[in-house]
Amino acid sequence: MKNTIRLAAALLLGGVSASTVAGMTEWLAPQDPFPIYGNTYYVGTHGIAAVLITSPAGHILIDGGPPAAADQVAAHVRALGFKVEDIRYILNGHDHFDHAGGIAALQKMSGASVLGSPASIAVLKSGQPDKRDPQYPSLIPMTPVANTRAVRDGEVVTLGPLAVTAHFTPGHTPGATSWTWQSSEGGKTMRVVYADSLTALAADGRSFSRNPLYPTARADVERSITTIEGLECDVLVSAHPDFGDLWERKENKALVDRDACRKYAAVAREWLAKTLAAEGQP
Repeated sequence: MKNTIRLAAALLLGGVSASTVAGMTEWLAPQDPFPIYGNTYYVGTHGIAAVLITSPAGHILIDGGPPAAADQVAAHVRALGFKVEDIRYILNGHDHFDHAGGIAALQKMSGASVLGSPASIAVLKSGQPDKRDPQYPSLIPMTPVANTRAVRDGEVVTLGPLAVTAHFTPGHTPGATSWTWQSSEGGKTMRVVYADSLTALAADGRSFSRNPLYPTARADVERSITTIEGLECDVLVSAHPDFGDLWERKENKALVDRDACRKYAAVAREWLAKTLAAEGQP
């Protein structure tokens, strides 16, 4: 995970800007899709998560990676034996280029409705970064997304037997959202968490903790860390899988880890402390 954190710092401390996209090779590295648990599958790249939740009534996709990953995500869905056209909803974690840039293409392929927090949906609809975002102005505009709808904090998105709950976890961005649901396998039901990014980052020359356009950033990310820490969490997939030790757990054949969300929150809390120290904040 340390290598991923160093890469994240290099890319994100100045935002995911045009000059740093070339450095995303590790995050965009190919990754074979695989079952996470029950009807939940990993369909993202090696460094940027996308998750497919399937049902006979249609499927739900969480995030789509950057534009260059859209075809890879679609190919992964097909490789698992599912149809992209059966995706009914695409849920967004946060509205940065590396996680949401591919959503417009995937929405066009599938005809799905795209759901997210009001702040994220505003960015996805316009394609223009949120000026309140701590990483603004070092953010890349995206292709505007069609067929969007904002959800409420705590809203349950249903599709046939599927029920996915939105948990607003702002701080990394004003509209960041994490998602939870249940998946069953072999008669056992597990609570799955897609945890959005919790890293406290600001663009060069901009303060995370003293941003007049987003004065609640510190309080928001502190609250969001506590939210993730307190979730009922059997299986964790984080927006960047290395941050939640997904590959280590997969290698050890131990994707179920009831401490994973707490560990993820602890890393985010350490990151926040370093950011605040660098900004001269207690």
